Amino acid sequence: MDIDVQAKATEVLDRWGSKPENIIEIMHDIQNDLNYLPRDILFEISKQANIPLSRIYNVATFYNAFSLKPKGKHRVCVCMGTPCHALGAPRIVSALERELGIKCGDVTPDMQFSVETSGCVGTCGLAPVVVIGDDLYGPLTVDGVSRLVKKYQSKKK
Repeated sequence: MDIDVQAKATEVLDRWGSKPENIIEIMHDIQNDLNYLPRDILFEISKQANIPLSRIYNVATFYNAFSLKPKGKHRVCVCMGTPCHALGAPRIVSALERELGIKCGDVTPDMQFSVETSGCVGTCGLAPVVVIGDDLYGPLTVDGVSRLVKKYQSKKK
């Protein structure tokens, strides 16, 4: 990813101001644009806004919505709540890892997919469930994983 760190920080700070109370909104903007919070941009935000870097990292690590690791364009999240787990979610994770050639927590080299797990997403009647962006799929089977991945791969083209 080639990005002008200083320009990106300035752009976001121009939108929200250099106020410490806007740090969550600032971080959301960065994450929405880049799918994660790059270290160099957080350092630049700290410098330009005079917000202690420790405060920025406290917020970034406290909220699950933020990630310090790159995420794929398509964030594939497998629910690991009790019903999903009992009905095959670990097998779904394994099938996704095989299909995408990555481990859970990683991102594909083309930055299109990342796989992660979460606690209950509140749709136990559809277990096991996978969430990709705003789309929810369930009950999903191991056999359905390949079709699901292909659906999002075709969105890339």
